[in-house]
Amino acid sequence: MSVSRTALLVGLFLGFVVAFGTFTQFLLVVLFGAAGLLVGRTLEGKLDLSEITGRARR
Repeated sequence: MSVSRTALLVGLFLGFVVAFGTFTQFLLVVLFGAAGLLVGRTLEGKLDLSEITGRARR
């Protein structure tokens, strides 16, 4: 699936959350989405957590 298609699906999902949910539910969806993105990027090796935490890899 292309990046633009994935972004479209995420946008549609967030739109449904806003339309049928509360603002708090929207914030929870965004928070869990960001956490999932961080985990996915870390597992793919595209995000180095040592840069964020300040610890050097040995």
